[in-house]
Amino acid sequence: MISLQTPKHAISQICIVCYDIDKTMYEYSKRLGWGPWKVYDHSAPMLHDTYLRGEPTEFSMLGAETTVGGIGFELIQPTGGKNIYQEFLDEKGEGVQHIAVMKHSSEDSDALIADVDAPRLMGGKIGESIEFYYLETNPTLKIVIESGTGHAIDLQPVRTFSL
Repeated sequence: MISLQTPKHAISQICIVCYDIDKTMYEYSKRLGWGPWKVYDHSAPMLHDTYLRGEPTEFSMLGAETTVGGIGFELIQPTGGKNIYQEFLDEKGEGVQHIAVMKHSSEDSDALIADVDAPRLMGGKIGESIEFYYLETNPTLKIVIESGTGHAIDLQPVRTFSL
């Protein structure tokens, strides 16, 4: 039986890490009809206050986003620095790296952290309005969960892609 109950922590996005974001956008567009894509360059100074396993670090990435059936779908191509995206690619190759459960307030974000009871792997800030972080949920949930607070409404893509 399918439950129609709204979950406490709903999926907002699924993310695939990839080696070549342009090739990957093309394949998803051609084979599944997904798009158009908004492409973002997440690098300093817009990306700041970044950390990996509690230590300050600098990293950068390209991100491409579209919506599929009401859920966000994201591609990330790491472009520099130490980060969990590159670690995933090095260890496993391309694939689903995390599931996002984004929140709009710090209270909701704190509730997620308490419920998941997992350490922060990596995080940072984008601009002045977005804070993001990744939770390592092994051994309980066996996934990486991205969350954070803020609104991406002010972010402007560097380009778009569609077939």
